[in-house]
Amino acid sequence: MSQIFGIGTDICDIRRIRAAWERHGERFAMKILSDAEMHTFRARTARWPDRGVRFLATRFSVKEAFSKAIGLGMRMPMTWRLCEVGRQPSGQPTIVLHGVLHAWCTQRRLRAHVSLSDESDYATSYVIVEQSPP
Repeated sequence: MSQIFGIGTDICDIRRIRAAWERHGERFAMKILSDAEMHTFRARTARWPDRGVRFLATRFSVKEAFSKAIGLGMRMPMTWRLCEVGRQPSGQPTIVLHGVLHAWCTQRRLRAHVSLSDESDYATSYVIVEQSPP
């Protein structure tokens, strides 16, 4: 039977993310987003600039919550770009890990569950990480 390894939550002020994006441009988004997320961000921003900023803020929030749930914060092997927020065919968000972060979590038999939301000025997320028995 699996057990809870950690729980993380984050609330992010979308206005702060918008200001950082306006100040630093794509360089800021590229620091936070994986290549796949960056593709979605560019498409949304081109069509609906506000939706692009909300997308960036929710991904920022989920990655912060995930880093808390695994107990590392933003230090190796946890990095912004090695943690990706994907989507299952149903639309449910999911955590997709890459490289050394994937290996670190696999070694510990960790699996994450995520919920995210945004509303006017804030994005919020919750992550529960469970650990499978050996």
